[in-house]
Amino acid sequence: MKIRSITRWGFAIGGSGVLCAAALTWKVVSDYQALPPLPSVSDLSVSTVVLDRNDRLLRAFTSEDSKWRLPVDPAGIDPLYFEMLQAYEDKRFRSHGGVDIRALGRAVFQALKNGRLVSGGSTLTMQVARLLEETPTKTVQRKYLQILKAVQLEQTATKDEILHLYALRAPFGGNVEGVRAASLIWFGKEPRRLTPAEAALLVALPQSPERRRPDRFAENAKNARNRVLARAVSAGVLDLEEAQSAAREPLRAKRHSIPILAAHESRQARLDSPKQAVLALTLDRDVQQALEGLARRRVSVQPAPLTLAMVVADHQTGDILASVGSPDLLDEGRAGHVDMTRSIRSPGSTLKPYIYGLAFEEGIGLPESLIVDRPTDIGGYRPTNFDLAYQGTVTLREALQLSLNTPAVQLLEAVGPSRLLARLKRAGVRPALETGQGPGLAIGLGGIGLSLRDLTQSFAALARQGDAIHLRTCRSSCPATEVSGRKSLPVLPEKAAWQVTEALSGLQQPLNPEKGLIAYKTGTSYGYRDAWAVGYDGRYVVGVWSGRADGSPVPGQTGATAAVPILFEAFQSLSAGRRSLPQPPHGYSVTDPRQVPEALRYARVQSRPDQKRREGRLGITFPPNGAELQLERRQSGSNDPLVVKFQGGQRPYRLFVNGAPIGEAVFDQRLLWPAPETGFANLMILDAAGRSSKVSVSIETKP
Repeated sequence: MKIRSITRWGFAIGGSGVLCAAALTWKVVSDYQALPPLPSVSDLSVSTVVLDRNDRLLRAFTSEDSKWRLPVDPAGIDPLYFEMLQAYEDKRFRSHGGVDIRALGRAVFQALKNGRLVSGGSTLTMQVARLLEETPTKTVQRKYLQILKAVQLEQTATKDEILHLYALRAPFGGNVEGVRAASLIWFGKEPRRLTPAEAALLVALPQSPERRRPDRFAENAKNARNRVLARAVSAGVLDLEEAQSAAREPLRAKRHSIPILAAHESRQARLDSPKQAVLALTLDRDVQQALEGLARRRVSVQPAPLTLAMVVADHQTGDILASVGSPDLLDEGRAGHVDMTRSIRSPGSTLKPYIYGLAFEEGIGLPESLIVDRPTDIGGYRPTNFDLAYQGTVTLREALQLSLNTPAVQLLEAVGPSRLLARLKRAGVRPALETGQGPGLAIGLGGIGLSLRDLTQSFAALARQGDAIHLRTCRSSCPATEVSGRKSLPVLPEKAAWQVTEALSGLQQPLNPEKGLIAYKTGTSYGYRDAWAVGYDGRYVVGVWSGRADGSPVPGQTGATAAVPILFEAFQSLSAGRRSLPQPPHGYSVTDPRQVPEALRYARVQSRPDQKRREGRLGITFPPNGAELQLERRQSGSNDPLVVKFQGGQRPYRLFVNGAPIGEAVFDQRLLWPAPETGFANLMILDAAGRSSKVSVSIETKP
């Protein structure tokens, strides 16, 4: 009876156990099948990052949930980090199916024995499951669901994908998540190269991110880091000497800022493509950083609200390499939030090269042709030169180099303002005119609206000898605004563009060891509101603007004084990749002034002097007879040179001082007396026909 009773109880208990096991299995299977799909890497909200042409970080924006969670490729993380992570957190990660039964059993046994939780038993897969859910696991029910989700994750993702998710979502305190953001914030660098001490700290911080913050609890962080190093030694990841050396390394307790280079261009790229997590630009981080540093140095010695902007592009490819909308995005005193590379302003005299290029194209003149700089009235429009003075008869090359206004307006009248506007549009520029107003002669002197980007693009066409190119900042998945249209017609013929370049490269070259390396043009808008300098060599084109964002005047500021020094300093930062300006077009040779065709001796403009006037009475116009002149004394001890101007007569001309010839015969109606002596002097101009003109002057040296 006893044996039968025991047997019955045994069957009952066994049957109950089977039923319980079956019920438990059914429960687990049901719960597993009811789990919602886990998100993949592509489903997670990440920070938008802006990369340069070499995929280096320029700027990042927080994710939709306000986290610094930067997208990261595991290949961009030092393998040592993953080795130390697995050694410390989950040494059987590669062999288990999401749950490490041995580790879990050990954790339960230790908890029962000690009456408290000694070890966690969680695998990396379980941690990732918890991070994806963003819920704590303080209850048995939550732990149970975490285990199910870990198994689910192992069924849907590879081991490397699970590590990728951990590297993306691991918490590092505050709103910092992921290894990449943590490395940038705590070490100021990308995580592709980590020291053992750095890798160990990144492994340790997620266990208690707030209590181990290096900037607040340095001792906690250091102790945790060293425990990771010790575990790495026991796992064979590091040898003892490496670990001891790393443990002695001082803790880096400084919190770095996420990079914020090219702030305005990055902001615009995000506005243009709001759904893209990775924005790849043509900018070069090194060039961008150098130009931003240059901008900050330059404005630091100027009172607010003066600001400046710069654009640097490779005109061979169309890639914009640097774009500085303002020296400091956060400088409210200088309206730093305004992108002055895109603001519409008056370009001053910077469009004159196009006027001269059109004149050369139309056969209105050659660089050696003469034009008279004098007061001009064209239908009531009376332009004046910037210095309110006039140079008399000059060559077109000199008129362009001196940026004389009245010759430019005479030439613009001859070629037509509409044609100038059309050529700017061929260059990809969209000028702004007053509503309801057509193009007039004033557009040649700044009576039009252009942005710095527009102006730089127009000079890129000159640099390419008349061949237009679209300047861009986007590298991939570009919006329609960044995609160039069909191939444009040439902006200028190659010959005319080269003639303009040759004239502009003859200007003074500050900071340049050789003359002629950079062709550039300055501009100053009406009322000293905008100062410009745009220049190019055989590879780069650089545009500089200086002024105030609100358009108020900056008295005394000119393109030559404010923008040119910055332009040449910008070119210095590009010295490694610069190229020489192009050679003359095939079959073209610079015209000898003595061989200018008679019909083009003077430019064919409305105020063109007739032959009788050109060869009329010879007379010296400067200095006047009896003038008392004061000249500056140079450091070398000699005086500044004296320019002698005259009109009439027949070319060539010679200058005589006190009866002795000075220099060679020239064809321009300007002669240079290199080093005048103090005292009285008799000056005489002798022309080819033997006619002469004389004046007497008194020269005094000014110390």
